[in-house]
Amino acid sequence: MAIVTIISVSNCTRIPENNDPIIGIWSKIEFADNSETGRQTNRQEWIFNDVYLGRYHSYDGNQLSVKTDFSWSLDQGIYTISYPGTDMPAHQVSMKKSDEGTVLEDIQGNVLALRE
Repeated sequence: MAIVTIISVSNCTRIPENNDPIIGIWSKIEFADNSETGRQTNRQEWIFNDVYLGRYHSYDGNQLSVKTDFSWSLDQGIYTISYPGTDMPAHQVSMKKSDEGTVLEDIQGNVLALRE
């Protein structure tokens, strides 16, 4: 009886598997011309995990300029990415297929990031 009870309780406490297609690394790379340093690369990176959290990095050239955690949620095909504890605005995006691959596109149709 004790063994059956232990097995029953352990099966109830399992965390459901999250296979959302957003899980993984997404990035956006922009190039800016700077009169002092020449061409500057700006890279943004979002790493989504399966427990509705992630890590955001922003690089100016090779220098890490921003590193913060974020949370994400999905409601009717719209992902909301929030950056608690920062003044960064939340993003609302949807996943789209394009000639470049799979992208996260905001409500206005601007590409936020490309799947790596």
